[in-house]
Amino acid sequence: MAASATIAAVAATSSVALAATPPPSPKPAPASQAMAGLPVSPVEKVIVTYKATTAEARSNTAAAGDATAKGSATGEDLAFERRLAGGAALVDLGGEASKKDLAEVMNAFRGDPSVASVEPDIRAYAMAVTPDDTEYAKQWDLFEATGGMNVPGAWDKTTGSGVTVAVIDTGYATHSDVAGNVVSGYDFISSSADARDGNGRDNNAKDEGDWNATDGECGAGSKASNSSWHGTHVAGTVAASTNNTKGVAGIAYNAKIQPVRVLGKCGGSSADIADAITWASGGSVPGVPANATPAKVINLSLGGSSATCPSVYQNAINGAVSRGTTVVVAAGNSNANASGFTPANCANIINVASTSREGNRSFYSNFGTSVDVAAPGGETRRATDTPGTVTTPENGILSTLNSGTTTQSAENYKPYQGTSMAAPHIAGLAALLESAKPALTPADIESAIKANARALPGTCTGGCGTGIADATKTVNAVTTTTPGGATFTNAADVTISDNATVSSTIAVSGRSGNAPAALKVAVDIKHTWRGDLVVDLVAPDGTVRSLKASSSSDSADNVVATYTVDASSEVANGMWKLQVRDVASGDTGYIDSWSLTF
Repeated sequence: MAASATIAAVAATSSVALAATPPPSPKPAPASQAMAGLPVSPVEKVIVTYKATTAEARSNTAAAGDATAKGSATGEDLAFERRLAGGAALVDLGGEASKKDLAEVMNAFRGDPSVASVEPDIRAYAMAVTPDDTEYAKQWDLFEATGGMNVPGAWDKTTGSGVTVAVIDTGYATHSDVAGNVVSGYDFISSSADARDGNGRDNNAKDEGDWNATDGECGAGSKASNSSWHGTHVAGTVAASTNNTKGVAGIAYNAKIQPVRVLGKCGGSSADIADAITWASGGSVPGVPANATPAKVINLSLGGSSATCPSVYQNAINGAVSRGTTVVVAAGNSNANASGFTPANCANIINVASTSREGNRSFYSNFGTSVDVAAPGGETRRATDTPGTVTTPENGILSTLNSGTTTQSAENYKPYQGTSMAAPHIAGLAALLESAKPALTPADIESAIKANARALPGTCTGGCGTGIADATKTVNAVTTTTPGGATFTNAADVTISDNATVSSTIAVSGRSGNAPAALKVAVDIKHTWRGDLVVDLVAPDGTVRSLKASSSSDSADNVVATYTVDASSEVANGMWKLQVRDVASGDTGYIDSWSLTF
């Protein structure tokens, strides 16, 4: 089966794509993101640590009296404010202190033999400053409140360090804005004619171009086209170098990119793509040297038409996930149900639809119950504009590219549109999560991204998963310990047939005592006409708690909700089940994932 890159039509040259009306300026960034340097803030308080044997170390009254005495001695209005967690006393200076006044107060405390140390209470600031990359203002997809993915706030906690992302695509066209993050990849195109390098598979992932000279060259209905340099565009979105005073910013800009070439002339074969998935994730492929730097995230911005997921894909994906690699796939650009396209219809992946700058489903994006989440893919033209034209370049996804029409020429930047552009946003986010918390499994990463997405501000006919991914919210969710406990997740798909009862199990361990009175049960069920479904939580002792009843009038798709259950009478540890009953004919689906948060 052939697979092709899932980008929609774009202009052939960068001059056409970039010479239109300049994009609007981004909305002002929060102060923590807009500063060029740290401000100099006046000191208003000092932190005094008394020696353990003193009265001031044990008594707030004694500490308050000492502050008053020091104030009288220095002519300042000092006041004991509170005791800190470590035992130190926080002393208010009575307003902004000059350097001279501050020095006098601190010298007074330092000269006291009962004081172990004194230091100013200084200010700290979020370090997610606006990148100095020259084209960053055009990257609405990262920061705009309406259609963007809220990426800058995540950079306070993680930038992707230590994570390799495999871009399984057309290969890599040398680009200085990506080169610093590229590790050795591989060329898996087995046909030397399609590879255009004269030797088929080899250890050189260079993009040799995917142009077609004539109409019909790649089958009936195919059109002549220039090289897309598609893999390089995807790579830039994931991990372009950032804060290097040039070009664009990558989402996981300290991650590494591993180019894995599978798409050449007329696309690529599923056999080659499956081997690439296996190799990229650290699996063994006959005749190919082992991957020295296996990827923890794989991006597949490619796809072909198929009513089912071919076993060669599913087996490769399952193997990758079992090795701890998250697999992200573009939903496709046919404005159709993603269930008819592969590998978007495979299990154990994150299936990504595309949204526009206005927060709507992009006019070309596939949709449906198999979509997990959406991300910015842009629109370089309006739906009613002539296909192949570029009329709104400012609304596309700007990234790294090459100016060559067939073979590589000078590097450049260009806006593209497509679910191919949406997927690397999620791959980049997955890298941020993996870097921030390496213990996360692919199921954990999928669940976190879906659970923390926000509703589309626009419309999505047909279904766009749980909404637009929110990078900052998702990173904060996985790096902040849930008060009182942890989250347990099962993301294995369970088919729901007509008039059947199915269940999905989560094994909870390591908890003490009973479950909480506010147990959170997050449910993601893909099913047309959700009114057919009865959803229950079954405790380890068999007690059933109702989450959702059936309703003959509820014709909407999918059950995506978080329920709060009083489970305080149940022992926390044990086998918990999500039980789903289909009570009517005509509609089917599956349990996508669910979780328990204690």
